[in-house]
Amino acid sequence: MKAIVTTTAKQKEQAFAIRHEVFVKEQNVPIEIELDDYDEQAIHFLCYNDQNEPVGASRIRFVDSYGKLERICVLKSFRGQSYGKQLVQKMEEEIIKNGFKLARLNAQMDVAEFYENLGYKVISEPFSEANILHVTMEKSL
Repeated sequence: MKAIVTTTAKQKEQAFAIRHEVFVKEQNVPIEIELDDYDEQAIHFLCYNDQNEPVGASRIRFVDSYGKLERICVLKSFRGQSYGKQLVQKMEEEIIKNGFKLARLNAQMDVAEFYENLGYKVISEPFSEANILHVTMEKSL
């Protein structure tokens, strides 16, 4: 199991394919919302299983004074096996590497506890994004 920053077009395509599977197919997020203009400027990540198959994806952007963790997802059959945790840790390393000390994300309500277990704190009231309830969370790095 390993998480990496994508460095090739093929890796980026794999990340988009995982996001499509989770967000568009599974959660019914419209494709025009899931893929956006921020994908061009974001740093993308992949997480691989022990057979070197991509099973998770995410991206970060730098906004104001923090790194914003976005589009964190793991294929359904691989959830609960620490792939999400690996992605978040790799993203946090990248945020620190880029000179930032704060991480922020918009977590779907049903996985907010996952992020709380990684040290994130809720800093907003619930809000709807793509017809899914979210809360904003942050962590000092």
